[in-house]
Amino acid sequence: MRCSEIIDRLKVLSDPEAAAGMARFGINPERTFGVSIPKLRALARQAGRDHTLAGQLWASGIHEARILASMIDDPAAVSMAQMEAWAADFDSWDVCDQTCNNLFRRTPYAWEKAAEWSGRPGEFVKRAGFVLMAVLAVHDKEAADERFEALIPLIAREATDGRNFVKKAVNWALRQIGKRNARLHGLAVEAAGEVGRIESPSARWIGRDALRELESENVRVRLEKN
Repeated sequence: MRCSEIIDRLKVLSDPEAAAGMARFGINPERTFGVSIPKLRALARQAGRDHTLAGQLWASGIHEARILASMIDDPAAVSMAQMEAWAADFDSWDVCDQTCNNLFRRTPYAWEKAAEWSGRPGEFVKRAGFVLMAVLAVHDKEAADERFEALIPLIAREATDGRNFVKKAVNWALRQIGKRNARLHGLAVEAAGEVGRIESPSARWIGRDALRELESENVRVRLEKN
């Protein structure tokens, strides 16, 4: 499929009301068609893996085309320079999250960028660092506990960042690490308690919200089964 053909399809699938409503959820409505994720996934299956096409779709600047690019790109072909360039373009939490989950976590650079981006000043690049931590905790089944343990001080370090899309990602990372297994659960609960005592509104929220889930019955039962 050609880039122009896909963009034409996105236009056909567009939903102006959905696009307008995205702004209520913190999604940048600029160059947005309002196409749902299930429809984008169906289109991605038709397009197949295509690194060149993914680059063209991303360069279009269209919201859904960028999410689609993250679905069809080949992780083995993604360079560190591409990751930096795409991360610099993030202007919505959903493009950030979809790109990290669909593509960046599968690259050889995911762990390095998770740590590095967590200290960046830009809101969405910093969010990307913590989103990578969260999705690696869910999907990287072979990673040693020590890799996640090394991320916990980075989570505590950035817990005072009050920007909405950062603090929610910091919280997400802590919760997902803590749900991975019993050992990491104990470390995450301890960290959440310490973060919750920091004199910062965002840190208190992160710590208390993380503890609410990590100490819940659902998490306890899940960990006992593992």
